[in-house]
Amino acid sequence: MKSNLDTIFSALADPTRRAILGRLANGKATVAELADPFELSQPAISKHLKVLEQAGLIRSGREANSRPRVIEPAALKTVADWIADYRRFWDQSFDRLDDYLSKVQGYDND
Repeated sequence: MKSNLDTIFSALADPTRRAILGRLANGKATVAELADPFELSQPAISKHLKVLEQAGLIRSGREANSRPRVIEPAALKTVADWIADYRRFWDQSFDRLDDYLSKVQGYDND
């Protein structure tokens, strides 16, 4: 499933979903395991999981009678790549600011 940034960021906007992703970063987990730290019902957790799956951030696996969820790194790479473009912008902006401040301070020392 190909995800776009709007869908991914919408999924990441919810703190419960971010916490679920944080848990899945440590390895696969079942719905019951993911629901455990929250005061939410399993159906509520399942709705959060569905949003994460639709965004391409997680996927369901198959193990015997369970369907553990695992993180899907490709969608996170999409976000990381998008953020990297802006990081370069800010790094360049700060470098220009640093150059300007160095010039201004140099003039003040004369």
